[in-house]
Amino acid sequence: MLEVEKKGVLVEWTGAPAPDGAVPDGAVPDGAAPDGVVPDGVVPDGLALDGPAGAARGHVIICPGGGYQWHSPREAKPVARAFAARGWKPWVLYYPVAGQEDERSCAGTQSPLEEIQEPLHEIPLGTAPLLSAADAMRRVRAAAAGKPVILCGFSAGAHVAASLGVHWKDGGLFSEEDQAAVRPDALILGYPVITAGEYAHRESIEMLAGDGPAEYYSLENFVDEQTPPAFIWHTAADSTVSVQNSLLFAGALANKKVPFELHIYPYGEHGLSLATKEVEEPEKKRYADAHVAGWFGQCAEWLEEMFGGKRAE
Repeated sequence: MLEVEKKGVLVEWTGAPAPDGAVPDGAVPDGAAPDGVVPDGVVPDGLALDGPAGAARGHVIICPGGGYQWHSPREAKPVARAFAARGWKPWVLYYPVAGQEDERSCAGTQSPLEEIQEPLHEIPLGTAPLLSAADAMRRVRAAAAGKPVILCGFSAGAHVAASLGVHWKDGGLFSEEDQAAVRPDALILGYPVITAGEYAHRESIEMLAGDGPAEYYSLENFVDEQTPPAFIWHTAADSTVSVQNSLLFAGALANKKVPFELHIYPYGEHGLSLATKEVEEPEKKRYADAHVAGWFGQCAEWLEEMFGGKRAE
């Protein structure tokens, strides 16, 4: 676990789903984890390392959603596990938010969840989440050995990811020498908050801008030819963050001829995460949906096409 700029916390996820019996019931054998530190090759909660870090296809930094007020655990640990199963090295970024923090997934400790309490961050948040994501990119890039580093986010977390995707060249925040390190190689955006305009998720934008100008947070207006390629998905029935957010960003990418893949599913409430039984919340009308859950496989295929050598340059 690493502290990152502006009070963010970057958690390295070191595992992939273990083969049956590899770590029975998620138990760590006696003596294998002195002082609560799990050695390479064994991770609690039924996870085991999928070879050395260098064997991964690349790295994915995951930014959970939560309206810039908290971090949704449904969009952290389960998503990290899914990417690890596909051969990607996952990290979870707990960027600055305005609310009290909850429990966090933390591989590398005896307990798979470590409670970390932080004071309320000053409102408005401004560029603090963006700077936190940039610092996470620097740290992961330094360890990536030339492999791709992807920034993935959900809802407000997708706004964090897309913010760095469009503002990485902001000379007021990043030096010219620093810009290549903080630019994501690609973006994965699930039901993203994008705009500060007509279709804005007002609560998220207010957490960032307060009563001040919000133009900087209307990301569709900052897309250019050097914006990273993006995989975007949303549901048309989303009653919290309008699907127009995804359409605006996709339209801006299309106008600048930036590669992207867009999936709009007809049904499903906001915050579906993987849309599997593991993460469903019936009390909030977030149901498992096999059709929507297909987004993850489609995303994995897209990553393979973009970075796995399938696509002729």
